[in-house]
Amino acid sequence: MTEIGSQAKVDSLRHPVATGHPPQLAVIVPSFNERGNIELLYEKLAIALGATAWEMIVVDDNSPDGTAAVVNEMSRVYANVRCIRRFGRRGLSSACVEGMAATSAPYVAVIDADLQHDEAILPQMLEKALAGADLVVGTRFAGEGSAATGLSATRLSGSRLATKMAAMIAGQPISDPMSGFFLVRRDIFENVAPKLANDGFKILIDLIVTSARSGKPLQIAEVPYTFRPRHAGESKMNPLIVIQYLGLWASKLSGGILPPSFLLFGLVGVTGVVVHMATLGLFTYSLGANFVISQIAATMVAMTWNFWLNNNLTYADRRLHGRKLVFGLIGFYAICALGGIANISVASGIYNLDHQTFAAGLAGAVMSSVFNYAVTRAFTWK
Repeated sequence: MTEIGSQAKVDSLRHPVATGHPPQLAVIVPSFNERGNIELLYEKLAIALGATAWEMIVVDDNSPDGTAAVVNEMSRVYANVRCIRRFGRRGLSSACVEGMAATSAPYVAVIDADLQHDEAILPQMLEKALAGADLVVGTRFAGEGSAATGLSATRLSGSRLATKMAAMIAGQPISDPMSGFFLVRRDIFENVAPKLANDGFKILIDLIVTSARSGKPLQIAEVPYTFRPRHAGESKMNPLIVIQYLGLWASKLSGGILPPSFLLFGLVGVTGVVVHMATLGLFTYSLGANFVISQIAATMVAMTWNFWLNNNLTYADRRLHGRKLVFGLIGFYAICALGGIANISVASGIYNLDHQTFAAGLAGAVMSSVFNYAVTRAFTWK
């Protein structure tokens, strides 16, 4: 661990938490490969929060760069630092949920480890919560807030588009529903925690929408800040996060009837149909194979494609590796075969009733999709 300033150490040892006072505020820091940022973040939080009784809970997704080891070493010096190290689970939303559930503090804040969020506004955020706000959002898009220095032009445009989409389902005015920087009363979180999606990277919009649809819309306040460039490490933004956000957005738009993972599973299935038909054409027309051989090959290729895409997209937080990957693929083949039987059985039964080909085929397809999703979620990616 790099040396932290001696004054910060002295201040930490005199901290109210170190002398037996329970924390008033828990700062949850989801992390993955943030070794180069975590100590500096603590120092900045200590300066910003001063005499407030607070604790920092780092929820680390088993970072290969040793972030958890750094935090554990810090916790031997600072009484208000804890680490939750997760194995076999990944994802910002689920990390935030686990961190918030692990504290007794009446107020919890979520902040990124990369120092892009301005920790100096936390006292203002806490003040607004103490004055009656259920949720206080650090906003980049209201008042003097800005995201221009922390995002490229492309990412800024994408962020604004995602914000407009989020506003469609938020159900109440909020300038930055995509913010990953917010403070909420713990009892508010606990009321909706069982209903929050574990998939994805945007918990704030989920918290707002789920609370509203539970009949308890939140009193929201905002504090503007300037979004800063990342201090160290690499950005976690990638196409996977975008797709997962779209899945969450579509799920909330449907009223939560369909979980995000089912929508992603269905999207993967659609791409599998394209792969199936392309493979069928390749074997039939380019290689001259007979239809039965071509159909078998196309089915195997499509199932393999679906398994690979689901493993890396739908269930990225439960991704299989090594031997589990091999056994998972074999199991996926078996489950999809059973799903095919369910498809044919349901479709045949409906067709025999009224001879409506399209309706029967659609019912069979839906049946096999639901079957495959439910069983693979329970056994393949459990």
